[in-house]
Amino acid sequence: MPPTALVFSTTDTPPEDKLLAVDTGLELHNYAVAPLNEVRQLAAFATDETGTVVGGAVGRTWGQCCELLQLWVTPELRSSGVGSRLLQEFEVHARTRGCSTFYLTTLSFQAPEFYRRHGYSVLAQIAGYPNGIVKFLMHRAEA
Repeated sequence: MPPTALVFSTTDTPPEDKLLAVDTGLELHNYAVAPLNEVRQLAAFATDETGTVVGGAVGRTWGQCCELLQLWVTPELRSSGVGSRLLQEFEVHARTRGCSTFYLTTLSFQAPEFYRRHGYSVLAQIAGYPNGIVKFLMHRAEA
């Protein structure tokens, strides 16, 4: 039972110190119960002849799971195979870490069809965003 002197509030502009308190408290709890120190970053990049990044796939691995957080290709190179190659390189590297389950979220105006073409299926979708936008949780598991 909580103490009687608690004050509850909501805000549209949360102060940084309160956000930090929540983040820190959650992080302390999570690290106490799960091996989060095993989460490893993973990225694949495409650069042009000047070294400028023209695309990238960024995510992380943990155990047998690989989460793609971001995949971006500069507009002039979209539909040229760069995104497919980045996804492939990203997944190949994840497999060297023992990953066999791949997952991501994407919005309906982003790339759900791209991921479907690469073997991902929809686990869940969330409607209710403005302009009819839908969020998809997608995954692909290998045997």
